[in-house]
Amino acid sequence: MRRPIVSLAALLLAATATQALAAGKPSPARQAHDAAIVLDTHFDTPANFGIPGWSMLQRHSYEADGSQVDLPRMIEGGVDGGFFAVFTPQGPRGVEGFHAARDYALYRAVEIREMVAKHGDKFELATKADDAAAILGRGKRFVYVSMENSDPVSGDLSLMTTFYKLGVRVMGPVHTRNNDLADSATDKPEWGGLSPAGKAFVAEANRLGIVIDASHASDESLDQMIALSKTPILLTHTGCKDVFNHPRNIDDNRLRALAAKGGVIQINAFSNYMVAVPVIPEREAAMKELIAKVGPPGRNMTDAQRKAFNEGRKAIDAKWPVPRANLDDFMAHMLHAIKVAGFDHVGVSGDFDGGGGITGLEDVTDYPAITERLIAAGYTPQDVAKIWGGNALRVLKAAEAAREAN
Repeated sequence: MRRPIVSLAALLLAATATQALAAGKPSPARQAHDAAIVLDTHFDTPANFGIPGWSMLQRHSYEADGSQVDLPRMIEGGVDGGFFAVFTPQGPRGVEGFHAARDYALYRAVEIREMVAKHGDKFELATKADDAAAILGRGKRFVYVSMENSDPVSGDLSLMTTFYKLGVRVMGPVHTRNNDLADSATDKPEWGGLSPAGKAFVAEANRLGIVIDASHASDESLDQMIALSKTPILLTHTGCKDVFNHPRNIDDNRLRALAAKGGVIQINAFSNYMVAVPVIPEREAAMKELIAKVGPPGRNMTDAQRKAFNEGRKAIDAKWPVPRANLDDFMAHMLHAIKVAGFDHVGVSGDFDGGGGITGLEDVTDYPAITERLIAAGYTPQDVAKIWGGNALRVLKAAEAAREAN
């Protein structure tokens, strides 16, 4: 059994918070949280934008529809904005596959812009690092755009300019399977890191002022991105391999190399990358049966299908439970990353609406708990501000400066 992380500082913080609450004031940790620019570098929430009747302005729940981010919950969690991902599942490679991926990504990018335009009094598109503070000053939440899996541009890197014009400022070359740009951390080596097109991708990202995201990339791909890029690398949702040994996580030596070049790791809350999850054949068979009966989860589901899927999944979880990571596990990764790389090189991502979510970090309303833990661990409000948004925005600013220097 894992021991919870409890310290004298945490107990003192809890006592102080109780006193502040009794006095009708926010706790010191909540004050630090609200003073920071709180951003998440990887929201998969755009997957919900095309669901009929789903709105960012309505409060949803994970229990009801599986979602974890919307405006009411952002407000409750003190979340000011984030990078909303243009995610494209890796499909067949080749000309037809590339065209399908391109069209899919263009559609998703337009959906993000349409959400912002529809709710322009609540959200605003951000394209520069300084936009975050400016948009907050206008009383809105900011929306940056990122791309997870750059297969949509792999057949024609000139499309990187197209997506840049659509607002994309962070791009990760690869996802869970190899593509024509790079090897994935969770696939067999094919290129030995980056492909020739992948190396050209790095150069073009630098030229355009796009931050390179090495999440999901193999170790060799990461090494080459760090070596080739003229600007810092961002890991938008990754953990520490020396805390939990999983291919998706980064080891200490690479974490130091990332930090030495000014890069940042955003610790994610994806349970399978944080604790060992056994394969239970009966559970796997039940999930396959559920999907065959109800249909695969996604935007094309009807409300009835979505409800049936969620109820079926809950029943499977109850019958064949598997270990689930919790806030202690998350903080173990974060505090380790801070120790190895320094708090100038660490941030936060829940990987929400894309499979993330752990006990204690179920959705964005739980984000103040991270600040409470950081303050309890002895970090200052200034440190917290860097971790919540300052570090990621610094990386974006460095990419902007490289573009201007070209």
